[in-house]
Amino acid sequence: MRFRMACVFAHAALLLTVLIIPQPGVAANATDYGLKPQRIAPDVYVFVGANEDFSLANGGNILNTGAIVTDAGVIVINTGPSRLYGEQLRRAIGRITDKPVIRVYISKLHPDHFLGDQAFRDVPIYASPRTIQLLGEQAEDLTDNMYRLVGPWMRGTEAVIPNHEAKDGVERIGGHDIEVLNLAGHTPGDLVLLDRTRRVLFSGGVVFNQRAPTTPHADLQQWRDELQRLSQLNFDLLVPSHGPVAHDKLPIAQTADYLAWLDTSFSRAAGHGMGMAEVLDLAMPERFRHLAVMPDEYQRSVSHLYGGYEERTLRAAERAGGD
Repeated sequence: MRFRMACVFAHAALLLTVLIIPQPGVAANATDYGLKPQRIAPDVYVFVGANEDFSLANGGNILNTGAIVTDAGVIVINTGPSRLYGEQLRRAIGRITDKPVIRVYISKLHPDHFLGDQAFRDVPIYASPRTIQLLGEQAEDLTDNMYRLVGPWMRGTEAVIPNHEAKDGVERIGGHDIEVLNLAGHTPGDLVLLDRTRRVLFSGGVVFNQRAPTTPHADLQQWRDELQRLSQLNFDLLVPSHGPVAHDKLPIAQTADYLAWLDTSFSRAAGHGMGMAEVLDLAMPERFRHLAVMPDEYQRSVSHLYGGYEERTLRAAERAGGD
C-alpha cells in the first residue's frame, strides 16, 4: 500500500511542471473548507473557490463547484480537491435541500475537479470519454501531487474515476433541460454543462475570470475554438472554473484574448530563436498584469508550451531548407 506523508511537501509538482510551495503555518486539524452556497438562479447554487494557487492555507479549494436542484434530485458539477471537500460539499447541499444527489458531472481531469468523488460513490459520476481514459492513466499521480501540495487536507483521499460517459445532447432532468457539450482544448476532454431552463453555463475548465488560465494539458488553437463555440451559446450567467460568476460573456473574451497573446508571443519568440529564459522575461501587456496568479501562471505556461513552439519552428526551418 502506498505510504503518504501528508505534511511533507516535495519540490516537484507533477501536474504543474514547476515549483509551487505550499504556505506553511496551518494546523493539521484546521480542515474546514467553510463551504457556503451562493444562489445564483432559482435552484442553482455555486460554491466559489479562492482565486489563488493551491496552498496549504486554502486546502486546494480554488475551484467553483456547483449544484442544480431539480424535481428529480440534485445534479453536482465537480466534487473538489479531496475526499474531505466532497464530504463537506455533500453536507452543504443537504442544508439546501432534502432531495438526494442523483448525478455528478466532472468537467476535466485536473485534481481539484474530481478528487471529492469518494463522497459520491453511490451515484453515477459522469465525465467525457477522454477524461475517463486519461484519469485511468494519471489519477494516481495527480492524487499524489495534491498530497504534496496541500498535505493534511487530503487525508484518506483516493482517486475515484468517473464511471459513466457523458454524451452530447440535451436531457430533461426533473424539470430542467440540461445540455452537455464534450469539447477539447483546455484539456483533451473538456465537459461543459448548460442549464437551458435557468440559462446558466457551467464552463468547466474552459473559461477563467480575472485569473490567468492554466495550461498543463492545453492545445491553444483548439482551446480558442471551443471558446468561440461557447460565445455562441445563449445564457444569462456564466460559472467559470476559477474566478467570480459573471452576468455576461466578458470572461470568454478575456480568456481568448490571453490565449491569443500567448500564441502570438510564443510563435514570434520561437521564430527569433529566443530561449526559454528570454521568453520568461517578455513584457506582459498591462491588461493581463492584474489577473490572479500572475506572473506565476505565465511562467508555468512557458514551461508547459514553449518547447512545442521551438520544435515546430525548427521543423518548419528544416522543411524550408530541404526545399
